[in-house]
Amino acid sequence: MGFAGRTLTNDKHSPKYLNSPESEIYHKSKILYGMFFAQRTIRKEEECILVEGYTDVLSLHQAGIENVVASSGTSLTVEQVRLIKRFSPNLKVLYDGDLAGRKAALRGSDLALEQDLNVRVVLLPDGEDPDSYLQKVGAAVFREYLDQNAEDFILYKTASLLEDAGHDPIRRTVVAKDVLSSVARIPDALKRAMYVKECARLLEMEEQSLHSELNKQIRQILQKKLKDQGGEAASGSVVRDDIPTTGLSPEDAERLRQESRKPGPPTKVDQLSERDIARILIAYGDQIFDKDQNESVAEYVLRNIEEVMEHFEHALYRQVAELTLERLQNKEPVNTAFFVQHGNDAIRTLAIDLLQSPYEISPGWSARFDVYQKLPDENFFKDALISVWQIKLDKLQRLIEDNINQMKAHQGQEDEMDYVLIHQHLLEQRQWLAERLGTVVPRFKN
Repeated sequence: MGFAGRTLTNDKHSPKYLNSPESEIYHKSKILYGMFFAQRTIRKEEECILVEGYTDVLSLHQAGIENVVASSGTSLTVEQVRLIKRFSPNLKVLYDGDLAGRKAALRGSDLALEQDLNVRVVLLPDGEDPDSYLQKVGAAVFREYLDQNAEDFILYKTASLLEDAGHDPIRRTVVAKDVLSSVARIPDALKRAMYVKECARLLEMEEQSLHSELNKQIRQILQKKLKDQGGEAASGSVVRDDIPTTGLSPEDAERLRQESRKPGPPTKVDQLSERDIARILIAYGDQIFDKDQNESVAEYVLRNIEEVMEHFEHALYRQVAELTLERLQNKEPVNTAFFVQHGNDAIRTLAIDLLQSPYEISPGWSARFDVYQKLPDENFFKDALISVWQIKLDKLQRLIEDNINQMKAHQGQEDEMDYVLIHQHLLEQRQWLAERLGTVVPRFKN
């Protein structure tokens, strides 16, 4: 368990909030205060509001502003940002208007940018916090203030730092590097390009100069990640020697090549993954996957694989997925009966075949232990997760190979670092999926 509370003293040297330390069961760096009650509204409003304190969360919820959470007594962490991203890609950071609030807004937002969130910042009038300002102006005016004063984080940071720099060319150069250090964390190359264009206008600098500095910043971030990860090639993996490594030290270049295991032919999705997706949709499509969101297994699976359906190798499995998607779009039920009674002989035969479970319960199990043991096929929740993860891993393997070819084609060109950064991002995603599937490093064919 954990404890948190707001201090009542007016002593400026005392902390505003007191929090329990980390423990084996209380990991405050992975928790967002109020998320359980806010998640549904965050999805509905398509935006999460992040505040600094627990009292702010309580006060805003009482006023009907329910898509609000607070970090649990810590600076914003990667785990907390990823938790927000599960419910919305849009983050509005609402901090106090004093100097400490401004610094906190700048400090935490880089992590959110790195996770590809769209970050906006709202600073309250000096001396106010969300709770006090809400009590002073009321809910309607407070909402209006949020809407009218939300600024894009990168543009806010640029304008804020320029205020102090004035027209001093040296200080403006420092501002440019500081702003680009944030832009460099954004995974999306198109977003980065748009920010560079706008920052060049605000900073009154040449766009090409900013692009050169941005590539340098991206290279530094990548080098740091490679150093932090360390890691050596897994036994039996094939090391790539043709990865572009312009600008990297010999040690970091070697690590990048070690991380880039050579996959097999990246042209087709594994048919076993496709077959399992078809089985899940036919057998359990109408089962509830997420009770809170009233999301069915079919809705969850299709939401996660829709972008790879066209790459299915087996036409019949793809047809099952497409039929399911069509029925969901028409708000028609997706159940076993639909497939078993389908007019297409091939679909009907496939459904009957996939519904034949290869597992049997031991005859004396229920009698001996007075308990019903679920068959492996009945664990549809876990099956759905694993099937989605596996088919995404298949796609990632192909994307990694395609991106390696792009890196080779763009070696020495201005946009080379874009593909290097994408490569690192794909490797991180692949590792995340592989760990959940029980494989630290996926095996690839020569």
